[in-house]
Amino acid sequence: MVVDVAVTAESALAAAAARLKSAGITDARREAARLAEAAWGVEPGQARLHAGRIIPVERLDRLAAMVERRAAGEPLAYLAGVVGFRRLTLVSDARALIPRPETEGLVDLVLERMPAGVVADVCTGSGCIALALAQEGRYDRVIGTDCSGEALALARENGKAAGLAVEWRQGDLVASLAGERLDVLVANPPYLTSAEHAALDRSVAAWEPALALESGADGLDATRRLVADALPLVKPGGWLALEVDCERAAAVAALAAGSGWNEPAVYRDLFGRARYVLARRSETS
Repeated sequence: MVVDVAVTAESALAAAAARLKSAGITDARREAARLAEAAWGVEPGQARLHAGRIIPVERLDRLAAMVERRAAGEPLAYLAGVVGFRRLTLVSDARALIPRPETEGLVDLVLERMPAGVVADVCTGSGCIALALAQEGRYDRVIGTDCSGEALALARENGKAAGLAVEWRQGDLVASLAGERLDVLVANPPYLTSAEHAALDRSVAAWEPALALESGADGLDATRRLVADALPLVKPGGWLALEVDCERAAAVAALAAGSGWNEPAVYRDLFGRARYVLARRSETS
């Protein structure tokens, strides 16, 4: 005779955390709770409540499967299926990079300088920057572009769920923006070398799209083209705002200056790293 043993939320979470810890996951208890919320279909912060609640077997099985995938290196955000970005809750999966806290700072810099007009987010990925600007700014139009059709499909889903109007376009860098006159062009382009990509933590290198991370022998191929090709699209007095690799911020600023942008400046992210380069088109050119 088979006897089912009742398993409580508390014991299920403890077992999940122990497995994650054994796999080298640093914040195992927090991650176990997030996985449980996804597996059990409960709201954020609810997994640890009602510790004595009995969890049905099928939900325990879902949690166990997700824990094993996380232990194998799959990113937490992809497993949980959603990620927070500023005021947004976005779907996150392998079609695009996971939105990160550092990128939120780029949105702040843009809103401080040009919160209205027409803005384009190049290499939009999940749509996080474009959607945050659409939600928090006063823009007449927001455009999001990406070369990846899969990424754009995810961005569209996120835009529809958020109820925000963004024009999504597919094309390489600024190719789909021909004829536009922009007040701001913002981008988080790929900026790693192949060697740097290979050296990333496996949860990034093996899961997140390399197309959005690698950019030639010096990591600057996409940025080099972007700063040159964006200038004619931006109105006099308008802005270029880029997220960059912290080791190449000065090089990106020099590229911007060499392409005709005025007074490129480097700004630091919330961790104190040189993470953003902003420059302006001349008022008279």
